[in-house]
Amino acid sequence: MIGSELDAAGVHDQALREAYRRCRAINAQHGRTFFLATRLLSPAQRPAVHALYGFARRADDVLDGFDSRSTDQRARELQALATALFTRLVEKRPAGDDPILEAVVDTANNYELDWQLFDDFLGSMRMDLTVTDYPDRAALDRYMYGSAEVIGLQLLPVLGTVAPRDEAAPYAAALGKAFQLTNFLRDIDEDLTRGRVYLPADELAGHGVDRDVLAWCQRNRRTDPRVRSALTEQHAVTRRIYTQAKGGIALLHPRSRPCVDAALTLYSGILDRIEELDFAVFTERARVSTARRLQVAGTGLVKALRARRQEV
Repeated sequence: MIGSELDAAGVHDQALREAYRRCRAINAQHGRTFFLATRLLSPAQRPAVHALYGFARRADDVLDGFDSRSTDQRARELQALATALFTRLVEKRPAGDDPILEAVVDTANNYELDWQLFDDFLGSMRMDLTVTDYPDRAALDRYMYGSAEVIGLQLLPVLGTVAPRDEAAPYAAALGKAFQLTNFLRDIDEDLTRGRVYLPADELAGHGVDRDVLAWCQRNRRTDPRVRSALTEQHAVTRRIYTQAKGGIALLHPRSRPCVDAALTLYSGILDRIEELDFAVFTERARVSTARRLQVAGTGLVKALRARRQEV
């Protein structure tokens, strides 16, 4: 199947095909919900999406692997990744033999993705080396622009639009933001283990919550009532951003709408599950059931096939 996708995308060079295969495997292994949604895209669109995911995951692995690397070592690795991408994408010169970079540079060239989007992403990744708390919403939003919103903006040319891209861009950025805020709520326990809190400190303080209270919850595997109250507020903020993002689906090319609608439904389903668990985020990782995932994917597939037939 991957071969037919690469054929449809016009990727014929054997080394480049292998690079895209590597990205697809990373997406399938680490981004199961996202990967499932990509199956609803046309075959020609999928390799580019896998390449963008693969690069984002490549940077994330530098930062978040539970191993003995020091902060300085991780900083050097991240800078090496940034330098290699800049050399390939902007200077048009070879730099190393990383297949992930081969695929993402090919995608960036094919869809005219600006270096600035990658630079903004890498800037937020650098923040993760030293920033462990965010004092307010504005500070968190600055981080999230590079870490989440630019992902939506990178994907937008691949998805295509029926309106000027600038008109659709705020919705694409909002969807990336909503996905990441969902992850922040779901992964509080894991992020604390890494020494990070991705929730605005002033908003938590409004409920009597600080890092010490969160650490108590983690140690005791319980959600303190103050934390539950704070997370309820964060949940509502995230829900509003999903509502905003959903308004942009109609601006996408018809063949891409089922994929984005399914991704939105599945990720917001994680948000639903967090609420169903009464915010017991220190005892259980919220997941969408396999049955629900298959139901959403099946409905999306019918819509996707119908959209493709109408193009013929």
